[in-house]
Amino acid sequence: MTMQVEYMASAPSLEEVRSLAGVTVLEFGTPWCGYCQIAQPGLERALARRHDVHHLKVEDGPGRRLGRAFRIKLWPTLVFLQDGEEVARLVRPASGEAIEQALEGVVA
Repeated sequence: MTMQVEYMASAPSLEEVRSLAGVTVLEFGTPWCGYCQIAQPGLERALARRHDVHHLKVEDGPGRRLGRAFRIKLWPTLVFLQDGEEVARLVRPASGEAIEQALEGVVA
């Protein structure tokens, strides 16, 4: 699966996320967040070779239920899911290498 480029204004429900099969990177952020913009090249590189990993880019903010369900406090936050269950997370990843290492741990 390819990397999702735009943030989804309408997030999937928690039930939909919990029903996802395989490995998914759930990215919480906003299009105007500087930290989110800085993380994009590293995220793109980390996901480029991972066709077996789904990527959902969810716009977060006040009143956004999915972000609250995952207790998101800072952007970007990457939640790594295996069959809909959280197995790892990165908050404001500093590099593409950090994202790749997290993916290696989840996919392995």
